[in-house]
Amino acid sequence: MKVLGFNGSPRNDGNTTELINYLFDEIHKEGIDTEIINLSNIKIRGCIACNKCFENKNKRCVITDDLNKCIEKILNADGVVFASPSYFQDVTTEMKALIDRVGFVGLANDKMYTNKIAGTLACFRRTGSVCTIDTINHFFMSNDFIIIGRAAAMAKDKGDLRKDLEGISLAKNLGKRMAWIIKKLNQKI
Repeated sequence: MKVLGFNGSPRNDGNTTELINYLFDEIHKEGIDTEIINLSNIKIRGCIACNKCFENKNKRCVITDDLNKCIEKILNADGVVFASPSYFQDVTTEMKALIDRVGFVGLANDKMYTNKIAGTLACFRRTGSVCTIDTINHFFMSNDFIIIGRAAAMAKDKGDLRKDLEGISLAKNLGKRMAWIIKKLNQKI
């Protein structure tokens, strides 16, 4: 069993990463593997609307140098977490590029992510968490993921997340719920 965490922050060691780790700590306690994929390391370019994914139907994007490994990892995972800080009231450009391209490939291949377990995380300073969560959840809903929850935490500077005990608690509870559901779905009946 495995859960992937896609970190949409341009910083690999900031508050968004820390929020993912609080969630992953709970998942690890249940013996489930995790992996963080930092989108800033991949340099994903945006969708070019070529529609080749609808023509080819091969579970891949025609742009082959950046994203197809992420698609494969999602298909092989039991659950995914998309996490983004709020930049100008919404997800980062890195997260939006992932959503657009992974989303179109999923739709083009008969909603190939159907019934994957999904959770959403957002870090914000004062505003933007609702739009950030909403953008990610629109992707999940359009591709028939099972959304089990969301968590948002307030932070500005690196380390500020630790002051938001409620946000940390929300992330931990989401991790517990995700682990519980994944384990239930993997039980042999």
